[in-house]
Amino acid sequence: MSCGPCAGTGFVNLEQAPADVVARAEASGEFKWAILEWLRKSSGHDVAVCGCCGDGDSDWHGEAGEHDEADFGPDGPYAYNGGLPECF
Repeated sequence: MSCGPCAGTGFVNLEQAPADVVARAEASGEFKWAILEWLRKSSGHDVAVCGCCGDGDSDWHGEAGEHDEADFGPDGPYAYNGGLPECF
C-alpha cells in the first residue's frame, strides 16, 4: 500500500528537489539513498524523510513509501502509533 504523505516516495515535499536530482536518483537504482545523500548536501528547501516511512537512517519501515499490512499491529514498526502508519 502506497504512503499518502509522501506519495510513495519516502520523502515529503520532493517536488522541491531539482528535477535532474530526482531523475538521477531514479536512474541509479538506489533512489532513497541518492535522495538522502542530496539532502545531506543541500539546503533552502523543505524536502525531508517521510516520518511515516522511517527516520531516513537505519529505521525504514519496510520499503520507503510503501506500507506492508503484515507490519501493522502492536508488535510491528508502527507500534508507537497504535500499530498503524501515521498516514492512516
